[in-house]
Amino acid sequence: MPHSARIYDYWLGGKDNFAVDRAVGDAMIKAIPGMRYMAAENRKFVHRVARDLVATEQIHQFLDVGTGIPTRPNLHEIAQRTEPGARVVYVDNDPIVLVHARALMISTDQGRSEYISADLRAPESILNDKVLRDTLDLGRPVGLTLIAILMLIADEDDPWSKVDALRDAMPSGSLLAITHPTADFAPDEVNEAVAAATSAGMTLVARPEADIRRFFGDWELLEPGLVPVSNWRPDEPVDNPQAAYYWAGVARKP
Repeated sequence: MPHSARIYDYWLGGKDNFAVDRAVGDAMIKAIPGMRYMAAENRKFVHRVARDLVATEQIHQFLDVGTGIPTRPNLHEIAQRTEPGARVVYVDNDPIVLVHARALMISTDQGRSEYISADLRAPESILNDKVLRDTLDLGRPVGLTLIAILMLIADEDDPWSKVDALRDAMPSGSLLAITHPTADFAPDEVNEAVAAATSAGMTLVARPEADIRRFFGDWELLEPGLVPVSNWRPDEPVDNPQAAYYWAGVARKP
């Protein structure tokens, strides 16, 4: 079966994917010619978030749910450039991700980088994991990242309650970073891409801005708010922020 992590790896130019992943990936590229660009913009967002949360918000530990196949630099590498003692727990449910994460996600001596196999659909399996509890101090603020993962849970499975459970477990001062695909900018293209994925047996949901905003609950969005992913604190001006069909934002727990 095609898997989102391997399709994403294919879009980013990786080699850890199968023919079935490439077939779905190509069908989605046919629908959205800029798909590879969009995937790259998501990765750039992760880098900016890791950098800014460590340097500006003093976040020194992260929980990254829906990690995907490692693409360097990884979140912990960006974080540890500023804070060598930063700690990161990665979460995914694909065995291929597990193999590569353990081989490639190597921490500094001062910090720590761990990987756990768990599923966002069962948030307690993440929160109760011994490795997570040993690695992160849930009495101190955590950077919780959900990058291009919530699209894989259907509305009827209530992804909002899954995120609520993770948010509730985070201490005051924690930050939540989300990117999520949307049809708000190009409905015809996105709907065709969703159809290509669902016809291959995948769940893929592109949500409007209001539904994505709900994932943040009552947490306060940092500047610049919920914006197109390319426009979240870009390193240089962006000609067309809506060329990447994702909303993105970071919010702080009161």
